[in-house]
Amino acid sequence: MKVALGVAITRLLTSHALRDSRRLLAVLARRWRGGKATVHYFHQADDPYSHLLVQVLPAVLANYRVTLQVHLVPPPDAAAAPERERLQAWSRRDAAQLASHLGLTFVDRGEQPTPGLLALAERALAAALDDADVLTRVCAIGGALWSRDETALRALATASDPAAPAAQLAAGSHRRARGGHYLGAMLWFDGEWFWGVDRLPHLQRRLVELGLGLVANAPPVLPQREVQCRVKPRNGVRPQLHFYCSLRSPYTYLAVPRMRQLAEHYGADLCLRPVLPMAMRGLPVPLAKRLYIVRDCKREADRLGLPFGRIADPLGAPTERGLAVLFKAMEQHRDASEFLESFMRGVFAEGIDAGSESGLLRLAQRAGLDQALVQAALADDGWRVEAEANRSEMFALGLWGVPSFRVDGQPIQWGQDRLWLIERDLIAATSAAG
Repeated sequence: MKVALGVAITRLLTSHALRDSRRLLAVLARRWRGGKATVHYFHQADDPYSHLLVQVLPAVLANYRVTLQVHLVPPPDAAAAPERERLQAWSRRDAAQLASHLGLTFVDRGEQPTPGLLALAERALAAALDDADVLTRVCAIGGALWSRDETALRALATASDPAAPAAQLAAGSHRRARGGHYLGAMLWFDGEWFWGVDRLPHLQRRLVELGLGLVANAPPVLPQREVQCRVKPRNGVRPQLHFYCSLRSPYTYLAVPRMRQLAEHYGADLCLRPVLPMAMRGLPVPLAKRLYIVRDCKREADRLGLPFGRIADPLGAPTERGLAVLFKAMEQHRDASEFLESFMRGVFAEGIDAGSESGLLRLAQRAGLDQALVQAALADDGWRVEAEANRSEMFALGLWGVPSFRVDGQPIQWGQDRLWLIERDLIAATSAAG
């Protein structure tokens, strides 16, 4: 009964009918108030993704009939952003590589800005929020902060009220929480959240749907980068494609089909590195974060043409049982990735209870695994040692979350949004060409 109720709730939460109703109500409320279409932007001074996003927002305003309201926010709390130092280090590295590919500016100096520089930047930002050219000023402040230009920051902060940042941060945090979010670099429009440059294409599509484009057939402000598999390997090398995955991660589910596609196309050995979910490693996920992830994954699944939304949450025993079968399939040199895809589709799109005997067996059998293997797997607890070893390896590489990937000894990448970078590494490893 509990599983069936959970499936029904998530099916409703991710339904197009509910989404469309929420959108319609937001539009009607805006029109009733006589207000303009307004995008709210939540800027976190020491967040690299915020610095990237603010550089492209002028192009959004130039292409769409919207106004922009900027809010200053503090970092998320520890519950929403565990492993803060690792998150900061990854964000800087990731932002630097994104900047190089997107024609933006960000330099990772290997550490966060000092508290003193951050305080100056926040003072300058608090004064800039009422400026007519707020984006230019915010971008300049970010550039000075990340380049450690104390002189420039002091000049930018000179006219500001020392007490203003605390008030602005509190107001921005309150508004962000009221809308149901927790991160910086967030855009909010008509009740929907869009994170950073990665989700900007979704916002643009929504603005076009509403007829808010200023230029007919205007190209996206930023391209939607995705796996292509258009070039062919040339050198006969068979690279190793490492995949750190969790059976409770919906983003892992979104990545699995493309990981299998990449491995097949480039002739790579797909090396699965399953780990326990964060919630089963003592890292709870707050409700606001869970809700955003489910809705964001539905949006991404629609884009990728994947079913999603009938979720039978595999937290606890279902995940453990699934990991037992997954590791046993790997041990017996079966196509474990086929079971991984079957399991993930079952629990995130089909509402199959992997904690039941019939549910797990169904997920295994359609992946070509028989009942004998399932029974042997459930009687073998050895997978726990291997899962912990994978977690330790992932941590040693600088990450703590999934899905994460790397090709041979190349730098690790995190998130299904970075699979295009993994394809880049596969192309280099195999000398692939058109």
